[in-house]
Amino acid sequence: MKKTLAVLLMALLAVALVFANGTTEAAAGKKDYEIVVVPKDASNPWFVRMDTGVKEYAAATGLNVYQKGTPEIDATLQAQLVQDLIAQGVDAICVVPVDIESIEPVLKQARDAGIVVIAHEGSALQNVDYDIEAFSNAGYGAFIMDNLAEAMGEEGVYTTMVASLTNGSHNEWADAGVAHQKEAYPKMQLLAEQPRVESNDNGDVAYNVAKELFKKYPNLKGIMGTSSFDAPGVARAIQELGLVDKAFTSGTGMPADNKALLESGTVKSLTLWDPALAGKAMIALAVKVLNGDTITEPLDLAVDGYTNMKFREGSKTVLEGEGWIVINAENVDSFGF
Repeated sequence: MKKTLAVLLMALLAVALVFANGTTEAAAGKKDYEIVVVPKDASNPWFVRMDTGVKEYAAATGLNVYQKGTPEIDATLQAQLVQDLIAQGVDAICVVPVDIESIEPVLKQARDAGIVVIAHEGSALQNVDYDIEAFSNAGYGAFIMDNLAEAMGEEGVYTTMVASLTNGSHNEWADAGVAHQKEAYPKMQLLAEQPRVESNDNGDVAYNVAKELFKKYPNLKGIMGTSSFDAPGVARAIQELGLVDKAFTSGTGMPADNKALLESGTVKSLTLWDPALAGKAMIALAVKVLNGDTITEPLDLAVDGYTNMKFREGSKTVLEGEGWIVINAENVDSFGF
């Protein structure tokens, strides 16, 4: 009887210890999560900068967090990479999608496997826990248009350039820019024959497309870019064709990569959010979801630009921050990247 009682007490003690340890771990936050950030590719300077943020987050928290990208921007390769991570059994995937349509079924597989999915620049995605945007996409598109309109003197013919017609955020920015132009800049006109062109997230493609556009449409005065390769590629075409101060471009771009273009005046300004901070914000949100935290607004992820996040109107998954910045010749040296 005494032996039976002793065994019973030991069993109860073991259960109590397991419960206590589990409660402590849950309160403190699990420390062995494996969280993988999947960018559009590994070589783009934009995502090299994002990797810097991911590594800083890992060093500061001790979490098993890392970035893993494909060697080039390719929707099929990205989908295959995500499938590999599903098979690997990671805890969370933070993805910047190349193509919304092709990544959707793969992200569904991830969520069906119990993996937390956080996206960035993927507000149209359905198979995610949450999507983080550095700002309102409508506001950002209007902001790029403001910069282009200022450079164009608020008049003339322009067109829009996106990485691809299936890229979610780029097309949202371009749509918002056009809508803003119609309201705010009535003397500007969208090029009816080619209102939107593609750069494939490639500076050489942007350059060649822009060169052909300027040759084909002599009255074309501006190109609104969205990809970080668009405005720099367009600027090369403007320089080569001798159109500096006659044709203009604006869009997204990295400070250090575009220093010479900004200081030469070929590009008057670029817009940006820091991809390193976006990477940190995705991971911070993934940790909250993994810890079982309730996600309510205003959401503070303790990352600059992501401390007062709000749900997009009508959405329960898209969270928007306040992270955009303007880069010009005066401040291009102040960012450190």
